[in-house]
Amino acid sequence: MRAHEIRPTANRILIAEALASAGRPLSLMELEEQLETVDKSGIFRSLMLFRDKHMLHAIEDGSNGVRYELCHSHSEDHDDDGHAHFFCTKCNRTYCLNDIPTPDIELPAGFSKASVNIVVKGICPECSGHHHDGDHQNHKCCC
Repeated sequence: MRAHEIRPTANRILIAEALASAGRPLSLMELEEQLETVDKSGIFRSLMLFRDKHMLHAIEDGSNGVRYELCHSHSEDHDDDGHAHFFCTKCNRTYCLNDIPTPDIELPAGFSKASVNIVVKGICPECSGHHHDGDHQNHKCCC
């Protein structure tokens, strides 16, 4: 947290630990269920602070919701660890495609980029019946 210039309070530490231990992006509701001692508004405020300080990514994963995952960026000014995600329209799971970085997109003059979110939608190998051992090696299920 200190690397991102965030004061580590007890609640912020609990939230960061929950995100780190999950191994996948979590929704606000999932965090609420895990952190019964922290109120919803406190969780939300911490998530927004973490996002603003580039300590986490907010992912719109195709399920009409937002999930949060810790950012492994080396900068508090921008995210340098962005990657694509895959949303299975059959089982509603989201996979991190860690080997597919988000592209650097040049915007026309006057436009200012806040984030890049790439979600590919389709059917995962498990749902399509094309699951082979090792298929998910670099495509961890996020949700």
